[in-house]
Amino acid sequence: MVRWDVFCRVIDNYGDIGVCWRLARQLAAEHGIAVRLWVDDVASLQRICPDVDATLEVQNCRGVEVWRWIEPFPDLVPAEVVIEAFGCELPENYMAAMAPSILQSTNHVWGRPSPARGEEVKRVWINLEYLSAEQWVEGCHGLPSPHPRLPMTKYFFFPGFTPANGGLLREKGLLAQRNVSQHNLAELWDRFGLPFPLSPETIVSLFCYDSAPIGNLLDAWAVSTTAVRCLLPEGKALEQIASWAGRTSLAVGDSVQRGNLVLHVTPFMPQEDYDRLLWACDCNFVRGEDSFVRAQWAARPLIWQIYPQQDNVHQVKLNAFLDRYCQGLAKEAAAALRIFYYNWNSGRRLDWDDFWQHRTVLQDHAMAWAGQLAKITDLASNLVSFCKNQISSKNSNF
Repeated sequence: MVRWDVFCRVIDNYGDIGVCWRLARQLAAEHGIAVRLWVDDVASLQRICPDVDATLEVQNCRGVEVWRWIEPFPDLVPAEVVIEAFGCELPENYMAAMAPSILQSTNHVWGRPSPARGEEVKRVWINLEYLSAEQWVEGCHGLPSPHPRLPMTKYFFFPGFTPANGGLLREKGLLAQRNVSQHNLAELWDRFGLPFPLSPETIVSLFCYDSAPIGNLLDAWAVSTTAVRCLLPEGKALEQIASWAGRTSLAVGDSVQRGNLVLHVTPFMPQEDYDRLLWACDCNFVRGEDSFVRAQWAARPLIWQIYPQQDNVHQVKLNAFLDRYCQGLAKEAAAALRIFYYNWNSGRRLDWDDFWQHRTVLQDHAMAWAGQLAKITDLASNLVSFCKNQISSKNSNF
């Protein structure tokens, strides 16, 4: 059985580890791959998967071996496929051990024998890049990058929105599960311990960085012409919202009402429950990469807060996504969507009614967009296929 090492440093709280955890689980569950996930912040993984024990150095969870990434990094035999997620930079001693060589001993890895003595071990090294809709990404996807000192080549693998990229994470049966759940919304609301929405109440989920203009958004909802119920997971944004509400603090279970807005503070949810929450809401505010992709599979209108970068580089990426996403969207709805995205990502005043008057058109477009993306092979399957083609016939036991 081929073994994979996935390396992840937690930078964006739950975005980086969210992507890596979904990928590792799918590789193990759907492709029968022995996966070892190295993560420097196990506590962040525990937040999105409560089955994980944040105190352990090594554990097996849902078919994945989870290892705490520590320094100094232990000397061990690398896996046949190595995923360096988001340019996290591999440990020096691990990278040196990856170089092609003739195996001279019978070291064991994870309790399994290594290849026989005298057999050359060849590995595939992947730099899993951030998701981007920019056109240049298609030309760089899959390109090799020789190491300057060691006889190894790293390949750039870009997730994306077209067949020319690596695709998006999508587990088997995900969309079928979504369709069933969206036809049984009462069960979903009961699962979350919340009352079934009243017509014509609009239900939104709000997951954002604390740099977002949250007060502007809450003001817009409070004066909205229709009722809005906002579901907000516990996190750093609570402090800003408590200040807006005139309270010293807010906690799980608390509610705030002002004008046409009712806001509920919900627990931070495991990934599977968060996916279901996105399916149940009318509109989803998401951030980073992991929740951004899951909101697209929810087939609901979404507002994305992109991770801010120096020199406003993120605005280029935001424009690239909007250019692609708005193709086929009615002109007036596309204009309202762009304005709301720009204002949300730049801290300006927000006009919710101007945006949400296009609700029906936006909903139909979100469903069509998800269907279009579903025609593209998923990221995990594309990775497996790419690595099969790269690895030598001597290690052809994929």
